[in-house]
Amino acid sequence: MDDILGLLRIKIKKGVNLAVRDINSSDPYVVVKMGKQKLKTRVIKKDVNPEWNEDLTLSVSDSIFTVKLTVYDHDMFTMDDKMGDAEFDIQPFLDALKINLVGLPCGTVITKIAPCRTNCLSEESRVEWRNEKVVQDMCLRLRNVECGEVELQLQWIDLPGNKRT
Repeated sequence: MDDILGLLRIKIKKGVNLAVRDINSSDPYVVVKMGKQKLKTRVIKKDVNPEWNEDLTLSVSDSIFTVKLTVYDHDMFTMDDKMGDAEFDIQPFLDALKINLVGLPCGTVITKIAPCRTNCLSEESRVEWRNEKVVQDMCLRLRNVECGEVELQLQWIDLPGNKRT
């Protein structure tokens, strides 16, 4: 427990224009992995624009800062079909936690991350100070698939007795 910096709450908001893997729709769910940790959302039946609004919480150590997200189509009698994947780096988010933000107005932008070849962002992502918390909204373009994006939000949870990064 000594090497755990805190908890990262990932709110999987929704999927947008996900790939069709059944006859005319899909039954998507999201798997989030960081290191050896693996969590998943519930399956949403027959929807290529699902709204999960589901919180998944991972413990963050001082060595792993990449999160991998994979979308699958749930199938009853065969293996689930992959509907794309994306990765994102939480280092800019963790760097924002090191800044003394007390007294800043709600909505203050701490940093911006532009989409580029080395990330899966479909649009600029901003790390913000909101309601006394560091928050990052992002929209990830799925790779290895014909279409689809996933919208999510990062939020930090301090552990009692642990220092922030």
